[in-house]
Amino acid sequence: MNVTMTETTTPISARIDALPGSRRLWTMIAILSFGAFFEIYDIALTAPLSLGLLQAGIFRPGSGGLTDQAFFIAATFLGLYLGTVGFSGIADRLGRRVIFTWSLLWYSVATVVMGLQTSAILIDLWRLIASVGVGMELIAIDCYIAELMPKDLRGRGFAVSTSIQFLAAPTVAVLAWLLIPGSFLSVAGWRWLCFAPAIGALLIWYVRRGLPESPRWLAAHGRLDEASSIVASLEADAPAVSKPKRSVNLQTPPAKIARGAFRDLWRPPIRGRTILMIVFHTFQVIGFFGFSNWLPTLLVAKGITVTKSLGYGLAISFSMPLAPLIFVAIADRFERKWQIVAGAVAVAVFGLCFAALTKDSSAFMYIALGLGIAISNNLMSYSYHTYQSELFPTPIRARAIGFVYSFSRLSAILSGFMIAFVLARAGAGGVFVLISGAMAVVALTIGLWGPRTRGLPLDNVTAVEDVGI
Repeated sequence: MNVTMTETTTPISARIDALPGSRRLWTMIAILSFGAFFEIYDIALTAPLSLGLLQAGIFRPGSGGLTDQAFFIAATFLGLYLGTVGFSGIADRLGRRVIFTWSLLWYSVATVVMGLQTSAILIDLWRLIASVGVGMELIAIDCYIAELMPKDLRGRGFAVSTSIQFLAAPTVAVLAWLLIPGSFLSVAGWRWLCFAPAIGALLIWYVRRGLPESPRWLAAHGRLDEASSIVASLEADAPAVSKPKRSVNLQTPPAKIARGAFRDLWRPPIRGRTILMIVFHTFQVIGFFGFSNWLPTLLVAKGITVTKSLGYGLAISFSMPLAPLIFVAIADRFERKWQIVAGAVAVAVFGLCFAALTKDSSAFMYIALGLGIAISNNLMSYSYHTYQSELFPTPIRARAIGFVYSFSRLSAILSGFMIAFVLARAGAGGVFVLISGAMAVVALTIGLWGPRTRGLPLDNVTAVEDVGI
């Protein structure tokens, strides 16, 4: 391995990998994951909120409305991009906890202010600001889960976390179905969709103040006493823990504290993984958000009424938190890369079938194929969040994940306009052909060049085979 940093966390990592799945460990994952709930809420809000703004006359009808929706989506993902790129380095320098503790406050305030606006421009502006908050949040959460979970439970940890996060999808769908179109207490329904998450985000912020810092991060920065104390408390809550061999005295400061820099992303073998994930994220977002963000609009384009489209979206959304619980059974049994490939291929196939539906097709077919796409996207999503956190070492994990993940944000900005363009000229069928093509690129990229990661020690990056790029 040519990366110049030196890992010093082996004793702590070995003790973490020896931990069983205790109640406290899973409780920490749950509390943490409810914070990421609001990123999914923020993204899931895009499609129904666009319809609400159209109903309220804030977005223009016709092709102008598609442009307004594209700008709204662009503002969302530009904010996520800025949060991801601008603050991921802080999570490596100052710790994971400082980011996920304070980012929810940022999001809560900005979302409430967005709900008070009366023009498309100001709504887009505050949408961007709110999205910066959740953009910084998810990177810290992914790093924390990867660093907290034992190697044999890492996939299940991400699957459970994804299930909790995706509870936001049916939450948004139910609220949208009840509130759009219409009003409550003389306040437009779309505004309530903005106000609702603020209270929940503040409650989660309060509960999460008691979470400790990542022990692997502490150890990588020479704070071994603190790291050992946190791991010892986890061991105390899991009396059946097997004690690993400790060849290093934990009270002795490491010879060299691991400090990563951006240039380390471009040194072999890390460079290959960086390029791999940039290509992956550029295309996966077209399939994932191309479906979820545009589903009601795509259904309306096929001749389905607004009310029915929201109803179909509601039915499909309930699969989002349930599917990861099914995947818990396979999360650590099969190689991550093949789970990603399977999800991408399934999205492509279901997408092409969905494109063939007409307004005369049965509701069962719309919902069944929509469920197929949603569940397949879900498989791909939880798998790649686990996968990318395993590809990079602790000193640069947040920076690396933030950098490669940022390309999904940039792609989402451009794909919003791309989908609006294709939808206006080729209809919903053309959009699903575009989605299927993007998923084919994802499957080929990961299938041909993705390294193995399942069951490997998190910080033993030399154990991960080179991608060969």
